[in-house]
Amino acid sequence: MTKQDGEQERKRRAEAIRNKLALLPEKPGCYLMKNKDDTIIYVGKAKVLRNRVRSYFTGSHSAKTQALVNEIVDFEYIVTASNVEALILECNLIKKHHPRYNVLLKDDKSFPYIKITNEKHPRLEVTRKVYKDKGKYFGPYPNAFAAQQTKKLLDRLYPLRKCKTLPDRVCLYFHLGQCVAPCEYEVATEEYDRMVQEITRFLNGGHDEIKQELSRKMTEAAEELNFERAKELRDQIVHIDAVMEKQKITTMDAVDRDVFGYAVDKGWMCVQIMYMRQGKLIERHASLFPYYGEEYEDFISFVTQYYSDNPALPKEVFLPAEPEQETAESSSAEPVEQAADETAAEAATRTDVKDALESWLKVKVHIPQRGMKKNMVQMACDNAGVSLEEKFRLIERDEQRTVKAVENLGEWLGTGVIHRIEAFDNSNIQGSDPVSAMVVFTDGKPDRKEYRKYKIRTVQGPDDYETMREVVRRRYERVLKENLPLPDLVVIDGGKGQISAAVDVLENELGLYIPVCGLVKDAKHKTAQLMMGDPPEVVPLPRDSQEFYLLQRIQEEVHRFAITFHRETRAKSMVVSTLDSVPGIGEKRRKALLKHFGSLKKIKEASVEDFKPLGIGEKLARQILQSLNGTPESEAAADADVDGEEPNQDDQMSPIEATEPI
Repeated sequence: MTKQDGEQERKRRAEAIRNKLALLPEKPGCYLMKNKDDTIIYVGKAKVLRNRVRSYFTGSHSAKTQALVNEIVDFEYIVTASNVEALILECNLIKKHHPRYNVLLKDDKSFPYIKITNEKHPRLEVTRKVYKDKGKYFGPYPNAFAAQQTKKLLDRLYPLRKCKTLPDRVCLYFHLGQCVAPCEYEVATEEYDRMVQEITRFLNGGHDEIKQELSRKMTEAAEELNFERAKELRDQIVHIDAVMEKQKITTMDAVDRDVFGYAVDKGWMCVQIMYMRQGKLIERHASLFPYYGEEYEDFISFVTQYYSDNPALPKEVFLPAEPEQETAESSSAEPVEQAADETAAEAATRTDVKDALESWLKVKVHIPQRGMKKNMVQMACDNAGVSLEEKFRLIERDEQRTVKAVENLGEWLGTGVIHRIEAFDNSNIQGSDPVSAMVVFTDGKPDRKEYRKYKIRTVQGPDDYETMREVVRRRYERVLKENLPLPDLVVIDGGKGQISAAVDVLENELGLYIPVCGLVKDAKHKTAQLMMGDPPEVVPLPRDSQEFYLLQRIQEEVHRFAITFHRETRAKSMVVSTLDSVPGIGEKRRKALLKHFGSLKKIKEASVEDFKPLGIGEKLARQILQSLNGTPESEAAADADVDGEEPNQDDQMSPIEATEPI
């Protein structure tokens, strides 16, 4: 496309957008911004669609919002009946399309819950997946260890079923007193109901009453001189104290609430959630992510996504007010009439957010303005600010360390400034399925779009030197042919032999004089020393230096990349070799089978009828299944007799067992 054609296309799109903007309704709804590839890149909601969508194409924007606006070439909108519907629709659209510029809650399924299953014999389990299965969910627990410890404690207190499937006889849990053994004994429904109610009360904050009951039983056991039982009860009380009594602040009321706060800086947002249960702050969780829209709208978007799959809602949710609201409230320099108008508008905005969330979540939502509740929200916001500050400090620290390490590495090696490093590693098992990989580090950071994989073509057997020659030759022949950037340093995974092989190809075959160094590993397969030169000699790089740490990272990354590629290649070759060993299966049928069934496992589990769509008859289908599953001849014959066919001697095959896992 010429420059003139591009300008005409841009004008045409701008005209199309202007025409659509004129037709926007003054109603609530959601809008979907699209780029030139017709991909949805941003989803938003609006109380008045006309005003909100027009704001993207008029006036000035911040740099981060401008980056979004520059990509917009088209938009769609969906009108809703209310703000609540717009809120829910926005959440669903974001989860469906995963727009690039939206705040995406990537860990919404990662929090563990404690669940009481809805079964005849209920179980207690820790799960990260939430289903509408009438089970009781408690949580979420941002700390997985806390969830596991709480479950262990409840397992000691209440002997619910432990096994997923009932065994034929009682297990060790029964003898430990941690299971009522429904596999062997009849358990009354009333007993299960009692335990479920007590567990529910415990997880809803009634652990103080449970402790009092255990203390009473402990005293009775001690009076009866049953000291072993008394010690068990005492240990259970200690565990309750350790798991449930950790708190940082306490409120007078015993209400379960989630307190949200957020902070923004340098185009990033941190949302802090403080979990208060029974008036006690038991845990907090921080999420950090880049944001591109309006900060408060993106924050509310995060909240809606967070609760969209959360079955364990608190009684109350506390949210911070919009920043502009706080500024207006604290400012006394404005005219009284203007301040009054803005206060009314702010109150309306607050009410919109509050009412929409309350109507959807069916819980009380507060945007506190003063007092202790306001201080709790401010505490969450302050913690979010601290988390952001720590992130930028760590980035700055790592940046400085990495840049300094790259500069110093060039001085150690005598190569001058090093910007681009290319590292190679080979992977094979006794010469089978040999592959190589190359990773690129630019200014000390991995440049993953430049990574390359190589299947070895010319080398037979486990010859690491010749493998290195082939890969280096193929890589830098292509670099010369396509005029790609040359590296400042080539890093080889190996010692003198590998270095010499790489240098020989570069200098004597390709006429390239690029510094080559090798990383030698010790007996524990860890980076031990750096070698360079002709002949190669050890470079006395300190093991505790940032330069050595950088080389370790490079070697670990290229090894990870190579071994992953080798596993993929080996898995494919094993599937191919297993199917090739079946009589009557050639390359064409092998590809058709894998395409139809998807994997070797599904082929093994298929029935004879499942092969008919591929044009494979009953006789060959039985041979395939018999070969893959190792079915004895007697069973195959029995199967044939059931179908009313006389087994033929030619039909019988010796079973072929898959000796290696796929």
